[in-house]
Amino acid sequence: MADRALDLVVIGAGPGGYVAAIRAAQLGVRTAVVEQERAGGVCGNWGCIPSKAILADAELYRELRHGGSRGIVADGLRVDFARVLARSRAVAEKQAKGVESLFRKHHIDLVQGRGRPVRGGVEVSRDGAAPERLAARHVLLATGSRERMLPGLAIDGTVVQTSREALEDPRLPASIVVIGGGAIGVEFAYAYASFGSRVSVVEMADSLLPGMDVDLGRELARAFHRQGVEVLVGHRFERLDLEGEGARVTVRAASGSRTLTAQRVLVAVGRAPLTDGLALDGLGVRTEHGFVTVDGTMRTSAPELFAIGDLVGPLLLAHAASEQGVVAAEAIAGRRNGAGAIDPARIPMCVYCQPEVAAIGLTEEEARARGPVKVGKVPFRALGKAIATGRTEGFVKVIAGARHGEILGVHLIGHGVTELVGEAGLAVTLEATTHELRETVHAHPTLSEALREAALAAQGEAVNI
Repeated sequence: MADRALDLVVIGAGPGGYVAAIRAAQLGVRTAVVEQERAGGVCGNWGCIPSKAILADAELYRELRHGGSRGIVADGLRVDFARVLARSRAVAEKQAKGVESLFRKHHIDLVQGRGRPVRGGVEVSRDGAAPERLAARHVLLATGSRERMLPGLAIDGTVVQTSREALEDPRLPASIVVIGGGAIGVEFAYAYASFGSRVSVVEMADSLLPGMDVDLGRELARAFHRQGVEVLVGHRFERLDLEGEGARVTVRAASGSRTLTAQRVLVAVGRAPLTDGLALDGLGVRTEHGFVTVDGTMRTSAPELFAIGDLVGPLLLAHAASEQGVVAAEAIAGRRNGAGAIDPARIPMCVYCQPEVAAIGLTEEEARARGPVKVGKVPFRALGKAIATGRTEGFVKVIAGARHGEILGVHLIGHGVTELVGEAGLAVTLEATTHELRETVHAHPTLSEALREAALAAQGEAVNI
């Protein structure tokens, strides 16, 4: 086994791992990254990036199909789904090459193989080759997550798939049952429905997007209904039977059970931390409910080991992993002492179906549990820009403290809201009030005017509703 003296080895080149490695290198930390697939991780190769390419194409196709009411007539329009998939793979490839070029720029070694932390460094295994040892003072675990499974749902890759198989399959299903109404489930549901598939979404919670403000899930369900997507909330998966080239899915609600038939079944019930093969118990690394426990600097119970991203939860989000990676890298470089741990309330959540969904801070239910609040809610149909563009679905909802008006949460659903949530995030970070948001002049006509109008509504001073 070869020895290489390093300050840090990062296991995993996803958005948490590669950002951590680059930040560490910027601070003079000698760094290497171990990755068994392409740089970019699940997000860049099998999640965030390729799925957004497909969603962009789905939106374009849907708009052209329904453009007649706006004077845009596209006769003979059709979709070549295989080419849509091929473009998404090309986008992922470009993303991976971009990350690899950043490693070269910052003189970071990229080691291909399966990494496992050991005393004093990392052991790297490759099929058919002897393991290699990388000696390092610190190890950062950024292995991410895997798809969560349900009993009775065996993935065969053809009829029953996870998002991973779906992103490789060039066949557009005539019908599909999506099990899980979270972010991944609703994004795929929107894409397939836009391309013409008959889609049913099954979610055991009482609304789509469980964990987000309930008004968002309810509004999205109404939008999906208008798009022809069947939404079954309060339904639990019961059994699956393969039948011919498709499947029969039995689900149960309080009112009884029913059976759905479809050509394809997509399992999207969440993700689980990927700790397989890491042998963390032998290194004294504590876990809780499968997630690695860390302190405010992302250090585990083993002092030389750090962990970030989906491995530590509860925010299984690429940008949360990146921020945690920066914290860990700066701690390893001696730039952080534990102060300023990441506040989950400052991490935005985005869903990229149409209408898009975005949120930051407390839900209305969470805020009311802490004390009196003021709520301002403004529909996009009240905005001139939304009316002019024909994108009037959705709303902006601002939740503020009743006494001082401090902004506690912002929840948005509508076209382009994933680009609006940044302003809301800045307001939360700066502990801004509804008064300060009101005093910020927003350009007209823009969709961002809804943020100011919602702040006005929370104060009982709305102008346009």
